[in-house]
Amino acid sequence: MGHKFAELAFTGAVKNIQSDQGSRNSHARMEVGDDYNYVLGPNEAQFIAARDSFYMATVSETGWPYVQHRGGPVGFVKILDDKTLGFADFRGIRQYVSMGNISQNDRVSLFFMDYPNKTRLKLLGRVQTLGASELDTQQKLSLGDRYKARVERGLLITVEAFDWNCPQHITPRFTSAEADYEVSSLQTTILELKAKLRAKNARN
Repeated sequence: MGHKFAELAFTGAVKNIQSDQGSRNSHARMEVGDDYNYVLGPNEAQFIAARDSFYMATVSETGWPYVQHRGGPVGFVKILDDKTLGFADFRGIRQYVSMGNISQNDRVSLFFMDYPNKTRLKLLGRVQTLGASELDTQQKLSLGDRYKARVERGLLITVEAFDWNCPQHITPRFTSAEADYEVSSLQTTILELKAKLRAKNARN
């Protein structure tokens, strides 16, 4: 009961270390009450839709974890309903480590990062692969002409739990587009201030 992410992530070993480090009592409060943080709400949907990348962790059949970056244009991850998200899987260097792991274990962990605002959303789910024979569903994940990359498959993820992480230790980073916007805004402000200064000098 309670926070679904805590239910899945706080194993016995995790709880033992929380107790040793003195944080168990505060985290134990997450585990009581009605279930929550397992259905995507407007905040989660809006946050995910605004991302142009995320990190996906899988585990191999030999127990080794693997983290892969997935990227595309803003909005390439689609919210299909309050328990399902999906995305078109683009061709890369064709190592297929994540795909091999998924074929043996459908559990995944996703990290969605907003570096400028020091915000992150972590999500646990189960993934389903969509092949070429399932084009109807893949069309929902299509980006049309927005991104010139070859789509090899679609991936659907059923949400099991999620959690909003604290902003500590997140270093703000900015994309070229974000930096250009900030610079352009500053340049506009400078021009406005110069115009006001010229007008003031002209009156004096």
